[in-house]
Amino acid sequence: MQRGEIRWYKFKHPDKKRPVLILTRNSIIQYLGEVTIAPITTKIRDIPSEVFLSTSDGLLKDCVINSDHIQTVSKNRIGSLITALSNKKMEAVGKSIIFALNI
Repeated sequence: MQRGEIRWYKFKHPDKKRPVLILTRNSIIQYLGEVTIAPITTKIRDIPSEVFLSTSDGLLKDCVINSDHIQTVSKNRIGSLITALSNKKMEAVGKSIIFALNI
């Protein structure tokens, strides 16, 4: 598991299994029982706290990383690898987080 990977995650009911982006820095992941993630959704609102993804990014359909719903979750619930984001997309994620948290 590494920062920038998109993996499956099973959210608690009533939500479902969905892709998430790993945000935790690589140097600490092995020491923690949890990682910080941003959920990925097909509900596209076209706002600065979202980063658009498509099939060219390794996803099955158009979707967005939603930086308004960042959370820390158990590593035990993180599933298989879907894809890993490019450095350019990760830079966009950083900007979306800055917007979402107003920092």
